[in-house]
Amino acid sequence: MQLLYRRCAGLDVHKKSITVCVRRRMPGTPTVETEEAVFGTFTQELIRLRDWLREHKVRQVAMESTGVYWIPVWNVLESGSRPLSLTLVNPQVVRALQGRKTDRIDARRIAEYHQYGLLRGSFIPPKPIRELRELTRLRVPVQQERNRVINRIARLLETVNLKLSSVASHIVGKSGRAMLKALADGVRRPEVLAEKAMGKLQKKIPDLILALDGRPDAHFRWMLSGQLRKLEGLDGELVQIDAQLCERMQEHADLIKRLCTIPGVDRTTAWVLIAELGTDMAQFPTAAQVASWAGLCPGNAESAGKRFSGKTRKGDRYLRRILVQSAWAAARTQDCFLQALFFRIAGRRGMKKATVAVAHRILTIAWRIIGEGGEYQERGGDYFDRRNPQRTADRLTQRLMRIGYDVVLTPRAEAPIASPPAQPDQHTKRGRPCLCAARGLECTHGKENQPPAPVAVPEALPPASTSPTPAHTGCLKCAKWKIPCIHVRPQNLHRRNSTSSSDSKA
Repeated sequence: MQLLYRRCAGLDVHKKSITVCVRRRMPGTPTVETEEAVFGTFTQELIRLRDWLREHKVRQVAMESTGVYWIPVWNVLESGSRPLSLTLVNPQVVRALQGRKTDRIDARRIAEYHQYGLLRGSFIPPKPIRELRELTRLRVPVQQERNRVINRIARLLETVNLKLSSVASHIVGKSGRAMLKALADGVRRPEVLAEKAMGKLQKKIPDLILALDGRPDAHFRWMLSGQLRKLEGLDGELVQIDAQLCERMQEHADLIKRLCTIPGVDRTTAWVLIAELGTDMAQFPTAAQVASWAGLCPGNAESAGKRFSGKTRKGDRYLRRILVQSAWAAARTQDCFLQALFFRIAGRRGMKKATVAVAHRILTIAWRIIGEGGEYQERGGDYFDRRNPQRTADRLTQRLMRIGYDVVLTPRAEAPIASPPAQPDQHTKRGRPCLCAARGLECTHGKENQPPAPVAVPEALPPASTSPTPAHTGCLKCAKWKIPCIHVRPQNLHRRNSTSSSDSKA
């Protein structure tokens, strides 16, 4: 193998000790010399390790990712006037053979792999981005604990026959907080509690009076007071974290604004994208690499020509979590390309795989916005229909034929050149000027006492059988339209279900 570095070092990091191995190749000879040492993990010992590496003229250092114990080592070795070139390695890459596992062997193996360029380093962003990452990751458990407290309050209300969650969609909103505080203070009359409703919830006061007619007691009030204090404390902690993030994200305000143009992406999602990916996409040359790093692409498992499970691999769980949440939000955005993509895949692969696919697409768009600039360009919810209109027409035609129609498609004539809008003295529709001419359509509002234009779908197919079945005679809707009844289950399906049930009984 080709030698990549003439001098390098490998570090086996533990909580209390660090084993170091330095490999250097003597010039003009194939001989490789090694030198090993052991250091502590206190700051003074780490500084002594850095000086020892500089004495041996080592610039390339590789270390194993061991919990959080590699972080202080990284902080010291990357500081100073001459920072070392550091590489953090996944432990699975440098896994030892069974029966050959000691600290010195591990350090020696890491140094040897690194000297021949066999190690692929993990992505470690600069220190300012790492600080943002710590803030966004700190926000996750606080938000999760807040959600748990809200769920405890909802369960506590149910135990005393208070059905607030059946009327109010958000029990800890402005109105819900006022009612909960009054309940904790000892107010029991449902009329008094319901009067604290604000905004749109005031329309539901009669339902609130019924929902708040419960059996609260002293034990309930004590429990509710404690949960409300916890909720207020968590709210204050979230406010502090968000204020710190807003202050540190000021320099990325323009990038956050452009990321928020993606459907389903809000300010919190943009914060996480910047904190986890950074602003320099040189670490991820292609969108496929960033998707693989985040764990949002199918796994690669194939042997002997057979493809095995393609489930996604473990990636950045914080980035994956927020992108999946954004994908669910994008799937509920009306007239949106991401929504069309979601339902396009969900019909064939299921909702969960469609969500991961949309999260993958959001990450790809964010990678382009961060790396190349620009904003998200919406393609529209009918993008796939416009891309291949003939396939869409064939699919819809088959769908109509399955319910008993014989479909004849007639291509629409080219629309005439739009003329100026109609004046008030021209044809009107419900008292307003007709806009058919401005839209390039043939006006029918002024044609009185004329039969309507023929439709593209002719009369329905005759029934499949001349002798009507009891299902046809009993279905008035299908008889009215003179089509085969579509409200009865097919006989073969019924026969298959009866056969499977009889087999299960056997």
